[in-house]
Amino acid sequence: MKGKLTPSASTNHKNGATNFKRLRALRDADIDFSDIPKLGKSFWKSARLVLPEPKDRLTIRVDHDVVEWLKKHGPGYQTRINAILRSYMEAQSSASR
Repeated sequence: MKGKLTPSASTNHKNGATNFKRLRALRDADIDFSDIPKLGKSFWKSARLVLPEPKDRLTIRVDHDVVEWLKKHGPGYQTRINAILRSYMEAQSSASR
């Protein structure tokens, strides 16, 4: 698969960041879709659009070291906060049943 975009061939970026300039320059023929299964008519008959739940905007106070720890894992620290809180909420919900 010479010339195809594969995980090992996409090492021209730093710190796990997506190389959008390279992606925009790709032609469809240069993308390796071999690991994606074909979706038949039966899939589309039962497919439904699921939109993400809206988020509430709020202000909270978080310890500085906690925020720094979240931020050092890269962009998306607020999404990580939400995932951590959701995981805790679901664990508590299943424990109280």
